[in-house]
Amino acid sequence: MNKPLALCVMLLAAIVPHAANGGNVEENIVISQPKMADQATISETVKVNEVTVTCIRDNKAERTMPLSLFGDIPESLIDSLGIRNGIKSSVNAILVKTEGATILFDTGLGKSDSQLLTALSNKPEDIKFIYLTHFHGDHIGGMMKGDKPVFTNAEVYASREEYESWMGMPDEAKAQVVKTMKAYEKHLHLFEFGDTLPGNVIALDGSGHTPGHTIYNVDNEVLVAGDIIHGMALQLSHPEYCASYDMDKEKAIRTRKRILNYAREHKIDIAGMHIPLPGIIPLLSLIHISEPTRPY
Repeated sequence: MNKPLALCVMLLAAIVPHAANGGNVEENIVISQPKMADQATISETVKVNEVTVTCIRDNKAERTMPLSLFGDIPESLIDSLGIRNGIKSSVNAILVKTEGATILFDTGLGKSDSQLLTALSNKPEDIKFIYLTHFHGDHIGGMMKGDKPVFTNAEVYASREEYESWMGMPDEAKAQVVKTMKAYEKHLHLFEFGDTLPGNVIALDGSGHTPGHTIYNVDNEVLVAGDIIHGMALQLSHPEYCASYDMDKEKAIRTRKRILNYAREHKIDIAGMHIPLPGIIPLLSLIHISEPTRPY
């Protein structure tokens, strides 16, 4: 990939903490002119060769994940990473434009403060493809408004493993999933890991967070990695830590390490649904963060 070095350096500076002084460097690095509404940043766009990635922050207010979500973290590591007050996070949907297709990956929570439709110029009918990383409510919530589908012209893609696993769960756990999939059933396409989807997108096995969690390789330029990372300031350098949301924690750890290594080896950036704007972990940061071991 022949990306401008300056872009990677700026992004690296935005996300890699200063271990020497225990603090974080400035995070509000503007990659392109951000879309704003009422002084809140809605989205930021990064162009990676022929692929345009727009990370849309569904949540209007800032979000911080408490450290308690990640289990027992040594005090020394908390201080060295500068995360004592929590880890900055987000709830994102990601709009990707390639030469072959425009695809919306996930749809956020769909709550009253959702910024998704504003970012889409309030034209959900223009979305022709929705690719779901998994079926948690902060990823499928924006697909419905009450009892009606929001994206009336969209073809929806999800892994067969994810669909079948959720359909086998207790009624109280799967109610939102059942309602949403029923609303889109005539436009629902189930795939197997390894399949190539419209837009030259390959569906990769990202299971662990959920049974059929999917990571999408977009034209070998960007990995849309869903929820392999919830707290970037911790998990990027220490992927052995899991958020409590991971259904199979041991498998989630293996997947996180595997995908981070895959991105390094294939020289691909990572876009994620809980990575603060601009929502992308650039290649250079992955190269400079080696496989860690616990410092204790």
